[in-house]
Amino acid sequence: MTAKILVIEDEPDLAMGLRDNLEFEGYEVAIAHTGEDGLDLAIKERPHCILLDIMLPGMDGFEACHAIRKNGIRAPILMLTALSTEVDKVKGLDLGADDYITKPFDLKELMARIRAALRRFEPIVQPKKRKKLTVGKATILLDRSLLQIDGKDVPLGHYETQILEILSEEPGSIIDRQHLLSEIWGLENEPLNRSVDNHIVSLRRKIEDDPKVPRHIITVHGFGYKLVK
Repeated sequence: MTAKILVIEDEPDLAMGLRDNLEFEGYEVAIAHTGEDGLDLAIKERPHCILLDIMLPGMDGFEACHAIRKNGIRAPILMLTALSTEVDKVKGLDLGADDYITKPFDLKELMARIRAALRRFEPIVQPKKRKKLTVGKATILLDRSLLQIDGKDVPLGHYETQILEILSEEPGSIIDRQHLLSEIWGLENEPLNRSVDNHIVSLRRKIEDDPKVPRHIITVHGFGYKLVK
């Protein structure tokens, strides 16, 4: 089955360039130039992956991401952003995005991230061996990529779900950061890649009583992370 990519990007030249390169790689591509049109297409087309620009007219990328998740669309969302601060990146992850890439981006890196996202999409929509996980006050439904806490349903990105699933396989044990990068993103020998760190920050904001003093997702400096239920 051909994977369908939805590109939500208001710059026409960039949108068309992405379409040409994605179609050359064998993907089916749909284009929207506003957040509102992107949301409509996401609901109608049910893409396998979404490339979402943050700086959109009207409904911006953050609002569009939140609305897409509220409509039950669980396809991986890769945010395209000229915003380089960690705060902006984590905000997107908090709203349900799965990854981000900063403009201007390397086309090979973008394609690699899309392939990684698509590899991880199928396990999310299929039943998992472990469907339910309790961490502190939070209940995580792994098969639905959903966190329930204080009577609220909080969507998880599929990378966040994967991180929790891997950490929960050996609770209390240190999981090497590079192992997470390799297993989830398929990235080898990238010590400066911040993907894991930003997803950990986002998970703490969703799970911990005080994200600045975490009790459940613990950093072991120089080694990696461990999960304390």
